[in-house]
Amino acid sequence: MTALERLYTEYGQSPWLDNLTRGYLRDGTLERMVADGIRGVTANPTIFARAILGSADYDEQFAALIAAGVPLEDAYWQLVVDDTTGALAVLRPVFDASGGTDGFVSVEVAAELAHDTAATLVAARALHERIAAPNLFVKIPATAEGVPAIQAMIAEGRSINITLIFSLTRYEQIVEAYLSGLEAFAERGGDPSRVHSVASFFVSRVDTEVDRRLAEPELLGRAAIAQAKLAYRLFRERFAGERWQRLAALGAHPQRPLWASTSTKNPAYPDTRYVDELIGPDTVNTLPEATIAAFNDHGTPTRTIDTAVDEAAELMRRLAKAGVDMDDVGQTLEDQGVAGFHASHQQVRAALAAKADHLDRR
Repeated sequence: MTALERLYTEYGQSPWLDNLTRGYLRDGTLERMVADGIRGVTANPTIFARAILGSADYDEQFAALIAAGVPLEDAYWQLVVDDTTGALAVLRPVFDASGGTDGFVSVEVAAELAHDTAATLVAARALHERIAAPNLFVKIPATAEGVPAIQAMIAEGRSINITLIFSLTRYEQIVEAYLSGLEAFAERGGDPSRVHSVASFFVSRVDTEVDRRLAEPELLGRAAIAQAKLAYRLFRERFAGERWQRLAALGAHPQRPLWASTSTKNPAYPDTRYVDELIGPDTVNTLPEATIAAFNDHGTPTRTIDTAVDEAAELMRRLAKAGVDMDDVGQTLEDQGVAGFHASHQQVRAALAAKADHLDRR
């Protein structure tokens, strides 16, 4: 049994792949990774841009779409939807075998909608209806404007992956949006057991930003894991008690924390630290291929997510005394994340426009 497989079988954590590309669907790579322990797939605008721009796998379909008069933006989304649909089919057996706990594939609404609640609702609803698979997660960014859209989507009985969570303050708002959405759905006669959600809490980028603000060497590289441990404590607190038990009695599923951005950005830090230090039940860790390989080679599968939690809280206090405002860190990273996804979309759109222009002139 690999270290990756042990995450799930021994510690209740679901390892997902943080990548999606057509080559993996065509050559069986994704199927082999699922056989080796991967239990879900996440993607985002940067991942799709890298996939589309990095190979010729999409050229034939794109040319056919342009020849048929499909507008450029619609052609892009058709490429994305087809990859998502292919991955959903590969992961569907995992979804069925797990009773709907795993086997999800995530596709994100357009990044330029991140600060438009109404447009996010329209886009998220359209993706769910266009793809219409029970193991689809539509990703909505956890911006201030995204929070009410998330609650509304849950209240419609739609499964949502909340992405770009960087602070405990925002995470608490997301948990409340999920619980309130489930309550509204149940009040209208909906079946909460149909609804699934994960809250994607980003990790390594937090250390990058906090370290940039720190002058105290002894605090470097410690903020992200400490904050994630406190997020897990909050998860355990909020998905317990009378309010949650009422929903659980109706079949509701807890909204699992998903650790995202788990590749190590600082080469001075161990390459498996954001896996090793965040292992525990009812969580997901979404991993790029290099981190999967590193963890299988020299990772340490053992329960760590709820150890040294008091020390994590003390570290947060020390960071505050050192002048680090974690809410401001979170807002900075949220803004950077939205801008980065938007830039990726603009990049791939420009490249596709150039290809379409070339096809027109042939």
